[in-house]
Order: sequence, then structure tokens, then C-alpha cells
Amino acid sequence: MAGMATHVITGAGSGIGAAVARRLHARGDDLVLHARDAGRAKELAAEFPGARTLVGDLADPDRLSWAFSHQTLPDRVDSLLHVAGVVDLGPVGDLTPKTWRHQLNVNLIAPAELTRHLLPQLRLSQGQVIFVNSGAGLNAGASWSAYAASKHGLKALADSLRQEERGAGVRVTTVYPGRTASPMQAKVHQQEGKEYDPSKWIDPESVASTILLSLDLPRDAEINDVTVRPGR
Repeated sequence: MAGMATHVITGAGSGIGAAVARRLHARGDDLVLHARDAGRAKELAAEFPGARTLVGDLADPDRLSWAFSHQTLPDRVDSLLHVAGVVDLGPVGDLTPKTWRHQLNVNLIAPAELTRHLLPQLRLSQGQVIFVNSGAGLNAGASWSAYAASKHGLKALADSLRQEERGAGVRVTTVYPGRTASPMQAKVHQQEGKEYDPSKWIDPESVASTILLSLDLPRDAEINDVTVRPGR
């Protein structure tokens, strides 16, 4: 993706999202960083000078339309990167509808809604949508039901979108990272009652490299699905 491309990124505050945002910012691309509230938007704008922000709570997808109607959506979007996500583990016997809904809203319904709002710009630029999924989007283990369901759903969203928008020249990529050293991983270990050692897991920079590879791939090809596993 040569030249001054514009990327809309969710989850740029930490982990994989922050790593991708840093790399794209460093090479001079335009960033539109999603933030859940005005305070977070201010922090992101300070961290990435020149970046614009887009405010809306992914946990409340029903209100995203209203939030966006009070802001200016970017005229040009070359890529939309869905990196934000939440995780809350627990056996099916213990999970409440509230826990299910929170993960489905943030991990699945909000990405669908954000995509819907930015599809006209993505079609114009023949851009790309990248979904950062999870190994749990392919296999669900004990205590991972709600999170894995949201990520299995995200795979379905990406697969349908790819078929729908291929004619418009929009590329759709899903990245399935294994466990990545991030605040989310620290929380998972805490919920599993395990000691957290970041050196055992994938560096967010390595996942960022995979995302940049798919963004920068010449137009004669697209990476549909790529699984990134811990290498040690």
C-alpha cells in the first residue's frame, strides 16, 4: 500500500493494535484511531502526533451510529483494522448473559457495525479489512465458550464479507494469532490461575509484521487467512 494511506484502527491503545499503529505512523501513513471515549482519544492523539480519532463504545454497538453521526468519518479509508477485543473466561455453567453479550458486542457486533459505516470509503479506495481473530476462532477449549463463540462469529463475518466485496475490489484478511504477550494475555493467565511469563508468547511486533505484510501485498494477491503461532 504505497503512498499516504489512511488506516482506521481499533485497539491501538495496547498490544497488537499499538504495535501496528506505531509501524504505520513511523512510515508516515495517516491514522484514524478508534477510542471508547474522549479521554482515551486524547491519550491516543498525544501518543500518535497527527493522528485523528474516532470515538464510540464498542461495548454498545447500538449507539455507534449515533456517536459517528456527531463526528466526521474519514473521506478516505485504505484499510480498516479490527484489533480491539475483550476476553472473559469461565465454564458454560457459570457464564451469565451479561458476560456473553459483552464479548459478542465488542468482538463481533461492533466490528460488523464499524465495517458497515466505512464500506463506502473502502470500496472507493479498493481497500482492505483486517480482522485480528484468535486461535480461539478456530478451536474452542474448556472455559473459552463465550470468547471463542465471538471469534468463530468473527471468522464468519470475514468470510461472508470477502465474498460480498470481492467484486468491489475490497480485500479481506483474517489473522489468527496464538497467545500474544499483551495486557489481555496477562488477564487470561490471571483467570486461569497461572504465572504469566511474556517471553513465552508471541511478541505483538511479530503479529504486526504479519498484518503489514498482508496490507503491503501487491494487488494481484490477497492473504485470506493466516495463523501465527508461538515459535518457542
